[in-house]
Amino acid sequence: MRNLSPAERLEQVAAAAQIDDQAQTVLGAPDALPVERANGMIENVIGTFQLPLGVATNFLINGQDYLVPMAVEEPSVVAAASYMARIVRGCGGFQTSSTAPIMRAQVQLLGITDPYGARLAIFAARDEIISAANAKDPVLVKFGGGCRDIEVHVFPATSRGSMVVLHLLVDVRDAMGANTVNTMAEAVAPIVERITGGEVRLRILSNLADLRLARAHIEVTEEALATREFSGRRMIEGIVDAYEFAAVDPYRAATHNKGIMNGVDPVVVATGNDWRAIEAGAHAYAARSGRYTSLSTWEISAKGTLVGTIEMPMTLGLVGGATKTHPAAQAALQILNVGSAVELAEVTVAVGLAQNMAALRALATEGIQRGHMALHARNIAIGAGATGKEIDTVARRLAADHDVRSARAEEILAELRK
Repeated sequence: MRNLSPAERLEQVAAAAQIDDQAQTVLGAPDALPVERANGMIENVIGTFQLPLGVATNFLINGQDYLVPMAVEEPSVVAAASYMARIVRGCGGFQTSSTAPIMRAQVQLLGITDPYGARLAIFAARDEIISAANAKDPVLVKFGGGCRDIEVHVFPATSRGSMVVLHLLVDVRDAMGANTVNTMAEAVAPIVERITGGEVRLRILSNLADLRLARAHIEVTEEALATREFSGRRMIEGIVDAYEFAAVDPYRAATHNKGIMNGVDPVVVATGNDWRAIEAGAHAYAARSGRYTSLSTWEISAKGTLVGTIEMPMTLGLVGGATKTHPAAQAALQILNVGSAVELAEVTVAVGLAQNMAALRALATEGIQRGHMALHARNIAIGAGATGKEIDTVARRLAADHDVRSARAEEILAELRK
């Protein structure tokens, strides 16, 4: 696809994904989000801000093919994900799984002298609390969701005295769920105050969605990873060594996980979901043991194959928010053709694992800059004023000279225009 024009790519994607004419028109338009629509989404609107929207190819997940829309400004991300997906595809593709879409709402209680007694009193009123929560969203309950259970946590010695925190565990089905669980938390607050004699303060969801997890798994052979310069065994050992660095060192883990999010965030943005919530949950989950570490694992199997896994919170929705109000997000979801928020989460986490594999593969062999800077050279060329065919010419010269700088791009451009 890389040799096609954007219009030609869109035509191919539209045919392959069987998106409707309206979605194709939106994606091909210079302004996918009208200012009038944007003005109804946030405050003090003065315009819109667009990102490039690409499509990652080659993804085979649980035996099904996917074209994955990715909204991102960083070069090499879409290409790297697509290339790793092609390698993984030849080894059986990605296998994914997930938990039920359970979100947590927290209700904070202060001013309680007997916090452990209050905890048991709340448990005794479990059915009343769940019933009150579900009464706030009968439609969700109708579709099989709703508050499933409660947890009660005690913090006996804060600077403000003892604290009791009620968690509502809510199955939000195909929604991201923030508004739903926040409404339920507010609804049960008076009940909890009456039961405990305490005072409710915060009533808010938690973005550490450790009960709403998505997982992906791959197994790749030496033959699939071998290149002219490096054997497959050398590749596998290099990837695992790079992972082990991230597993033990939080400074490396931060960049390692950023590489995962390079794959995750563009899918989240493209589908109109809340990427800040995904980022918050991912990094909190990476530190759940008390030490920040890698979200993924990479191992060598007894057969000598490379085994990669990832598990992380994935609070994505198909209903509500920008997924319904942003025309390009609706078009992106048509391209993905997922049937549930759970399926969207599994596709997204697979892209994160592919992106992680791409980064580790590059770091373990040629270094991250060789491939990245070759693609970054196009941005530098454009920034220097290159247009049309000049862009590729300047970019190729920059990459060949191993001197990807704006000043050098301007020099090359001046030479071309003499």
